[in-house]
Amino acid sequence: MTVSATLSSPPRQLPSRPLRIAILGATGAVGQELLALLQERGFPVAELVPLASPRSAGQDLDWRGDRIQVRPVGPGAFEGVDLVLASAGGSVSRQWAPEAVAAGAVVIDNSSAFRMDPAVPLVVPEVNPQAAFAHGGIIANPNCTTILLTLALAPLAARRPIRRVVISTYQSASGAGARAMQELRQLSRTVLDGGEPVSEVLPHSLAFNLFLHNSPLEPSGYCEEELKMLHETRKIMGLPQLRLTATCVRVPVLRAHSEAVNIEFEEPFPVEEARALLAAAPGVELIENFETNRFPMPTDVTGRDAVAVGRIRQDLSDPHALELWLCGDQIRKGAALNAIQIAELLREPAAASPGPGGAA
Repeated sequence: MTVSATLSSPPRQLPSRPLRIAILGATGAVGQELLALLQERGFPVAELVPLASPRSAGQDLDWRGDRIQVRPVGPGAFEGVDLVLASAGGSVSRQWAPEAVAAGAVVIDNSSAFRMDPAVPLVVPEVNPQAAFAHGGIIANPNCTTILLTLALAPLAARRPIRRVVISTYQSASGAGARAMQELRQLSRTVLDGGEPVSEVLPHSLAFNLFLHNSPLEPSGYCEEELKMLHETRKIMGLPQLRLTATCVRVPVLRAHSEAVNIEFEEPFPVEEARALLAAAPGVELIENFETNRFPMPTDVTGRDAVAVGRIRQDLSDPHALELWLCGDQIRKGAALNAIQIAELLREPAAASPGPGGAA
């Protein structure tokens, strides 16, 4: 869907005053993380407006020690709202984001609805912050696996051009939502008790199991998740011809994704130089000890902001390629934190004067 016609107003910086913020999808896993992070990071909120489908409306949520009721999204729900943090799925965003923009709000959308729209910037603040200022009312939050990947690729690509990237992902249940996380807990108990796990949320049981990603398959044989990584990485990094291929796998981990990444450069890239760049990169934490075979694990990053990178090594099959491993919290940096960091960008004093390369 192209939203160019809807986004006719000039780019807007968020006001410096405390904001009236709507969370669309407030009862979901990412919505709950957004609530927690707004408080944790001290984001200036004058009023919080939790929104959800009529089915979920009426629930009470904790907010700053009080209980607030979730409202049903509908006409007029965005009147007087400054910022919408949307995480309710693509169809919901396509329906309501243009209405929120028309009401005067800035929308940071966590679905896939607008990511590849040329009128909508796709932003990872540590990678392409200038792109946020080219918005016309909607800014897209990338796919979780793409966010984690680009944090590792960007500092290396800034030093030497990348020729090709090959990725295998190990994706947690949280990527399929709160119900999938709960099902993993329940079915794991079922297996341990000697029962037969029967999945109702995912196409197969994740309990003591893994399977290729359950997003729709395209005629190419790649699934939608794998193609998101290709197209979104190209857009975020401004590399429209980047050669990238991914195989995405769902694994029995609750909320942190892992990725094995092979990066081929135009010229050899010394391992120590790459290690130093990643250790200093914003949003990245280096975890590696070759003597003790200690590298990033999902438990290292669960509930934390940083993407952990390690086991950086020379590809023995190609002198131009490096291998690395990374883990990141899918709900946090892979979704909610990235959205709030975008909002924080738009409140900075420099927001009125974006630097070169402002378009996504």
